[in-house]
Amino acid sequence: MSQTKNSIIIAIGLIVSCGVLGTFFSKGLTDFRSMDRSVTVKGLSEREYVADTVIWPIQFTAASNQLSDIYQTIEQGKQQVTEFLKGKGVKADEISVAAPSITDKSAQRYGSGQPAEFRYTATQTITVYSTRVETIRDMMSSLSELGKQGMVLSTDDYQAQPEYLFTRLNDVKPEMIEEATKNAREVAEKFAEDSNSELGKIKDARQGLFSIQERDRHNPHLKKVRVVSTVEYYLSD
Repeated sequence: MSQTKNSIIIAIGLIVSCGVLGTFFSKGLTDFRSMDRSVTVKGLSEREYVADTVIWPIQFTAASNQLSDIYQTIEQGKQQVTEFLKGKGVKADEISVAAPSITDKSAQRYGSGQPAEFRYTATQTITVYSTRVETIRDMMSSLSELGKQGMVLSTDDYQAQPEYLFTRLNDVKPEMIEEATKNAREVAEKFAEDSNSELGKIKDARQGLFSIQERDRHNPHLKKVRVVSTVEYYLSD
């Protein structure tokens, strides 16, 4: 009789234990499923900045049948361009001179078959590298003064086009990342509101790559800096 009573008590205890465990398991599963719900959104930050560095290559050409004449013309041209730049306010440490590129057409393996008017042609590049962007830009319009002095300038050559750089990316990164993340949260909050949910903590976040592009081809000194952040938030009922 006593043994039967003990068996009944053990059985009742097992039933109660299973019921309690079932309740905890059910609650845990519900919480897990609730935490598993999430929404992934993107936030954009885009700003416009003026370039802080300019690289301005000035190219001129010379032609002759005498190699000595070519070098003499190149030397005179270098002095002429350098004096022009310094006269406009360019500093000496902002000017660099590359070695001239000289072509001997009689030594070329392939040609049109017609003899060239000049055997030697040369291209000389003098480069201005400066952080005074607006000052240098104002000088560019006066480059025609050298043309009036008889210099043959290669202004249409791709390698003679000015280049503008924006080097302060690390200075603007923190603010732009903050702005992109804030915009992402606003999108997530709107989604949660529309779906009758509560927005939770961040589950995952990925910062996109920063891109720097010209605003348009007519204003290469104006730079458009852009970043997109991807953020995943938890959702709950």
